Amino acid sequence: MTHRSRETEAVHAGHFIDPHDGAVVPPLQMSTTYARGRSYEPAGDFVYSRYGSPTVSTVESVVADLDGGAEARLFSSGLAGFAAVLESVPTGAHVVAPRIMYHGAQSWLRRLHDRGRIELTLFGLDRPEELVEAIRPGATDLLWIETPVNPTWDVIDIRAAASAAHEAGAVLAVDATVTPVTTRPIELGADLTFHSATKAYNGHSDLLGGIVITRDLDERWAQICEARDLGGAILGQFEAWLLMRGMRTLFLRVDRSSANAQAIAEFLAAHPGAYDVRYPGLPGDPGHEIAVSQMDRGFGSMLSFRVAGGFDAARRLVTSTNVFIPATSLGGVESLIEHRIAVEPEGSAVPDDLMRMSVGIEPADELIADLEQALPA
Repeated sequence: MTHRSRETEAVHAGHFIDPHDGAVVPPLQMSTTYARGRSYEPAGDFVYSRYGSPTVSTVESVVADLDGGAEARLFSSGLAGFAAVLESVPTGAHVVAPRIMYHGAQSWLRRLHDRGRIELTLFGLDRPEELVEAIRPGATDLLWIETPVNPTWDVIDIRAAASAAHEAGAVLAVDATVTPVTTRPIELGADLTFHSATKAYNGHSDLLGGIVITRDLDERWAQICEARDLGGAILGQFEAWLLMRGMRTLFLRVDRSSANAQAIAEFLAAHPGAYDVRYPGLPGDPGHEIAVSQMDRGFGSMLSFRVAGGFDAARRLVTSTNVFIPATSLGGVESLIEHRIAVEPEGSAVPDDLMRMSVGIEPADELIADLEQALPA
């Protein structure tokens, strides 16, 4: 058999030719329980859908291959997958994460810290050394990073983070939600890769899901899988089937939205109504050099900028667009814009004039025209 690219593997996710009727789309198996044989042995690989099912297992196999991992597990939401990873951290152990990151994950970390379950250190992004300084050799169990960081799009060097974590006896987990297929953290040294499947992996804003992928089939991975099994946080069969369908256009969507985002970032960088435009694809972006070294298929669909005129101008802009939809999420086929401070928790370090955009697959010229009429002159 000839070698098949990752693009082909995604397009053919779960595909087979049904020997009975020739169907090329895989069936949706909705059963929650599976019969046993006359000797009471399981008839196949499954016994109860809380532990796994044919559709879920098929998607997990494809995802693991796309990200270069040994195995993957699907979860009922991104935060459910994040919680399962934290279940593998010993009680009282030290966890390190960025000071600016997805607020839902950070809220969960702070909750565990406040309850004495973990000890948490948050590092800043002004200097690369801050990450290394936050790690405590022999005490830090988990280094969790995002790259690019949501919503400022700072880029963290995955290779350097992996080296620092492993030297201290910790594991590195990378949230790659905003850079699916463009960045493969496991190949850069990460132990775990995380995706919110709600976002670009599915791509159609119609399901919640999470993905965790491991490099090694070790004890930590066994604990993550056990946490999902006991907690029942598995993705439903229908949602897994939808995810499999969305994955077939994953590479096409990522390519188009990344190209659109690049064009929009360049437009904003030259517009007087916008400043501090952050997008790793801009040559002048602080993270551009590292991004080039670890992102091999464009620079993703996410960017942010600040609005000349402050909070009030930002609020006016977000309610003045006609193509961009004012909503929270990312990775869908439609373009979204949000005044980020409105959804951040109290005390957030995010500037109150910052706009976050998830660029979709509409024509780039229409998106740029929409921003041009909405931006302050």
